[in-house]
Amino acid sequence: MSYLKVSGTKVVDGGGKEVVLRGAGLGGWMNMENFISGYPGCEFQIRAALAEVVGPIKSEFFFDKVLEYFFQEEDAKFFRSLGLNCIRLPFNYRHFEDDLNPRVLKEGGFKHLDRVIDLCAQHGIYTILDLHAAAGGQNTDWHCDAGTHIANFWLHKDFQDRTIWLWKELAKHYADNKWIAGYNPLNEPTDSTHTAVIKFYDQVYDAIRSIDTEHVIFFDGNTFASDFSHFGDMHKKWQNTAYSIHDYSVYGFPASPEDYISSDEQRQRMKKSYERKREWMDQHGLCVWNGEWGPVYARKQYDGLATDAINERRYKVLKDQLAIYNQDRLSWSIWLYKDIGFQGMVYVSQETSYMALLKDFLAKKHRLAVDAWGADTTQVQHIYQPLIDHITKEIPQENQDLYPFPVWKLSHRVGRLSRSILVTEYLVKEWAEHFRGKSEDELDEIAKSFKFENCLRRDGLNKILMDNAAVVEF
Repeated sequence: MSYLKVSGTKVVDGGGKEVVLRGAGLGGWMNMENFISGYPGCEFQIRAALAEVVGPIKSEFFFDKVLEYFFQEEDAKFFRSLGLNCIRLPFNYRHFEDDLNPRVLKEGGFKHLDRVIDLCAQHGIYTILDLHAAAGGQNTDWHCDAGTHIANFWLHKDFQDRTIWLWKELAKHYADNKWIAGYNPLNEPTDSTHTAVIKFYDQVYDAIRSIDTEHVIFFDGNTFASDFSHFGDMHKKWQNTAYSIHDYSVYGFPASPEDYISSDEQRQRMKKSYERKREWMDQHGLCVWNGEWGPVYARKQYDGLATDAINERRYKVLKDQLAIYNQDRLSWSIWLYKDIGFQGMVYVSQETSYMALLKDFLAKKHRLAVDAWGADTTQVQHIYQPLIDHITKEIPQENQDLYPFPVWKLSHRVGRLSRSILVTEYLVKEWAEHFRGKSEDELDEIAKSFKFENCLRRDGLNKILMDNAAVVEF
């Protein structure tokens, strides 16, 4: 077996044969996320809160069991049965390093990462290692686990240096593993200068290549993997490198400006957005990987009789995106494999102990729209609209478009700071209190809710992915 390599616009094997990588991201695993796992806020907050309620030993036991059960043999078998051949593995730096003990490697961080990489290899599935949460927070959102809307990673050199140190440690550990398709050094950076990210990429590239000259490096574009406009000629230095876009369509979310009917105009808007993101790569003949994309789905407990109609529209979005990707023989990783029912290919059953325990809390969290991802603000917009109106009235128009505009418009910023940071902070302890008094056996049973056998399959999504797993010749 040989390492995968980048050759022009393609990924190829040792014999020069094209390998189109198609699969999903294992979000919610080694980088937990609120909408995926059901907690409020950020992972570091709920880990601390649970340790306070049940004690650090039981808390660590519970989270370790969730990691164990989240992806196992049956998951790998099912994933491969769909014809998919690659899993992106998002992870949090906190598994490998403590903020109060920086640059001291926590060997235990490799426990579950090694296990899943090896398990995937046994089933013929490549993996891509994705640093989803870096020290200090490399972007303005919840999923870099920083608890703030300020991307401090770009303001403090030490955060960047620690990340370079971590990638050198990871490269030492995985340099000889040929089932790893490559390294994704930084998920969705938001660098307001548009130049610091390029400088950092050059440094982390040199650091990885000083140890590992074989694996592909996948660089995300700036501003949530959407913008390569400042990358210039840097590609001439970076060898064996691919470039990652994240191609979410507004039509796949509750905030869609209109119902998606697959009109010519809607499909053209979708295609233009995709082409804009990959424009720099196409100009220079570079390899493109779509590291994240995909709609979210309605749930009967929240959307009632409208659920099926909403999801049929979302499947239309999915199919039309895939039609565009297939024209380009694009490698992609849909977001995501497993969750509690919003976006996953498989999702935890409502009958499990975890979902039963948190049923009322999850309904409250949904009503308050505290998760930024796919938020439906219908029941709370009247609370926040006066603040939006106040800012709109008092702040000159030319000062309203703060970075990361246009991805974040003014209303998004208000929502992030007020609902997803402020209100959420008051829900963290409430979530943890659900576990008070639980024994280790009970915690184990709750964690087992995430096992494949306790999950349902989103058949409509999986059928579409299976039909598009292989490249169709045009």
